[in-house]
Amino acid sequence: MSETTLFDDYGPVNGFDEMFTSGRVRPEYGAIHGAFHDMGDDEIRLRADSLASSYLDQGVTFGVAGEERPFPLDIVPRVIEAADWAHVDLGVRQRVRALEAFLADVYGPGELFNDGVVPRDTVVTSPHYHRVVAGLDPANGVRVHVAGVDLIRDADGNFRVLEDNVRVPSGVSYVMTNRRALSAALPEVFADHRIRPVQQYSRALIAALRAAAPAGVSDPTVVVLTPGVYNSAYFEHTLLARTMGVELVEGRDLVCQAGRVMMRTTRGLEPVHVIYRRIDDEFLDPVQFHPESVLGVPGLVNAARAGNVTIANAIGNGVADDKLLYTYVPDLIRYYLSEEPILANVDTWRLGEPDQRTEVLDRLDELVLKPVDGSGGKGIVIGPAASKVELDELRSKIAADPRAWIAQPVISLSTVPTLVEPGIRPRHVDLRPFAINDGEDVYVLPGGLTRVALPEGELIVNSSRGGGSKDTWVLADPYEAPDPKDETDVELDERSPSTRTTPVTQSSGPVTSAATEVQQRAAEEEVA
Repeated sequence: MSETTLFDDYGPVNGFDEMFTSGRVRPEYGAIHGAFHDMGDDEIRLRADSLASSYLDQGVTFGVAGEERPFPLDIVPRVIEAADWAHVDLGVRQRVRALEAFLADVYGPGELFNDGVVPRDTVVTSPHYHRVVAGLDPANGVRVHVAGVDLIRDADGNFRVLEDNVRVPSGVSYVMTNRRALSAALPEVFADHRIRPVQQYSRALIAALRAAAPAGVSDPTVVVLTPGVYNSAYFEHTLLARTMGVELVEGRDLVCQAGRVMMRTTRGLEPVHVIYRRIDDEFLDPVQFHPESVLGVPGLVNAARAGNVTIANAIGNGVADDKLLYTYVPDLIRYYLSEEPILANVDTWRLGEPDQRTEVLDRLDELVLKPVDGSGGKGIVIGPAASKVELDELRSKIAADPRAWIAQPVISLSTVPTLVEPGIRPRHVDLRPFAINDGEDVYVLPGGLTRVALPEGELIVNSSRGGGSKDTWVLADPYEAPDPKDETDVELDERSPSTRTTPVTQSSGPVTSAATEVQQRAAEEEVA
């Protein structure tokens, strides 16, 4: 039997490597390393090529600058032990509960301001704080129906929170498709592990959305609202609608009448009770936000305020995504839950505070600077890699608007073996677990989207910067009974469509203007 040489030049590793420690294979990776070692170089490359081809054939893509590209999936899975995942699970659930309480307070009584937990200016100056939804109470008290919490592992192997995503977090479709693809590419390796499943996500999501229906609605109509085919996450929108068995609609499919949302169908108008929107706030309702938006539904906010439709996630959640607010989340956990944070933040400087700003400006070439409302890796400046000109430009931007920036130390993200052209090499990764809140409990999908920076030494894992993804294997605890929520009756294959009548446009009609296309591309925070 041939033996692989692809690991021969592995390393050196700066920081925490998840497969190797002191030159030895960690126990959780033993079977995987052994299987790859026995396959041989040619077999590993052949399976990796087959994996890439299957993704291309299935249309598993993401959008960059208007171009659809296959989403790179690495053949080496990432493994997380049961005990480590239990810690992540508790920490993510705690964080979601605290952010729910924060949003209810911010758009309600505002007690945290009176108690001095967060300065009022920090909230009201956020571009994602929307007074228009102040006092709007959701049907079951849930504003964060879906959350994506970005984590990294530091040099000691500890999970830390990098940022929160509670507006329209993307990427769960790749979690599900990655699992199906890698289990087919490595069936013998997959069979040797007790891996917690991820295909139940759609079932958990539709249950949470139905639980969020307006009062008195026993059989709600749920739809997925997409900005359209030009959006970078359109693949995800179609997959979720299909696996949940609900309609995928665009704004032109919906109309508001007498404070209610109706769906245009081939049989006339039908009521809609819950909208899982994949459109940013600013494009959702041209009456309240951008009047030129052609993606949203005029009157949608008024229908929500009347209690006749639930918008998931809630409008205004973006204030909790603000990277400046992120620095206060440990305090929010203590304030609302009377608990200590389970998952620590990354150390962060607030540049709106003069003393912290002075320190950062003195160390600009040592730190990572991030815009507080950035996404997809846009606008990040890594000080040690920046030129003098770039640092001078950054100083000017900070001076002009210090509230718009935070600073963090350069953290060497953990590495996982990854197949690249020279062989299997360490590459930096992060992790986005997805949580679903149904009003009774917060469920964290066992796994999440592992993004990997494919260029050597790269710390930004976003696909728009050349990154890819890995299947994340959470190992089941052999001493505990399976979690009932891990059971699933949902497959990724085509399900029967909803029993509702099909929308007139079926979200597939032609896009008729350049303005529409631009809005579609801008209307959702991309995971890339």
